[in-house]
Amino acid sequence: MVNQKYLDKAQVLIEALPYIRRYNRKVIVVKYGGSAMVDENLKMDVIRDVVLLKLVGFKPIIVHGGGKEISRMVARMGMEPRFVNGLRVTDGETMEVAEMVLNKVNKELVTLVESLGIKAVGISGKDGRLLGVEKKLSGGEDIGFVGNVTEVRPKILQDLLEKDFLPIVCPIGLDEKFQTYNINADDAACAIAEAMKAEKLAFLTDIEGVMRDPKDPESLISELRVSEALELIDNGNVGGGMIPKLQNCIDAIENGVHRVHILDGRIPHSLLLEIFTNKGIGTAILREEEEKFYHE
Repeated sequence: MVNQKYLDKAQVLIEALPYIRRYNRKVIVVKYGGSAMVDENLKMDVIRDVVLLKLVGFKPIIVHGGGKEISRMVARMGMEPRFVNGLRVTDGETMEVAEMVLNKVNKELVTLVESLGIKAVGISGKDGRLLGVEKKLSGGEDIGFVGNVTEVRPKILQDLLEKDFLPIVCPIGLDEKFQTYNINADDAACAIAEAMKAEKLAFLTDIEGVMRDPKDPESLISELRVSEALELIDNGNVGGGMIPKLQNCIDAIENGVHRVHILDGRIPHSLLLEIFTNKGIGTAILREEEEKFYHE
């Protein structure tokens, strides 16, 4: 008699098969941030997940943040981190620190991917002028060198994917005068996913997904159409940091991304569970015309 655990493993592989077939050679952008960047075990889980996606035929691109590491380094240098409406006030000195930290994080991620036998290239939005920006204001207030993405030149990413590299992007961009700006990683990932016409954009966060009641984990919404997401925002059912995240999801869908996922990066292998299982574990935002739970 075959051991049940081996049969269960086979069933998992069979369940994943239609997704592997559906998304073969398709671009998936993974926005990597939150606790999954700080916890070493979670970090390795995420990198293994992305490497597996590449090995089964996806074309993954990682866009990473580094806010917690930047805050730590700023504090170590005796500077006081300051935020306005959730955005870091970034003077010239802070910008230098942010770029240094983000480049360090970037190369650490490249090293992890390479250690698993996959070719990776780490770039910033300055390389190939990938990300063009303008100064971003917060409620009309100047918060320094914080950029709003105005243009994406995706050729460098297309070339890297064509040569079978896994691109890892840190969210730094240039304005028209070649001034360096820090970019919110969610915004950068969204802009890149749109420019690449990505099949999927996945946000790894420190939340379970979108809830009908933020105080009730059982109220997790597995799938939302764009109109339903807008309704949640308008009705005040979501608040805080979820509003800009949902708005990014909506913008991405309206600009050509097929599906957007909000995942809890604190759960090991959440990326694989969302993409390769019938129900998933986070929240997927989908187009109006797409049938819900089409995979059930």
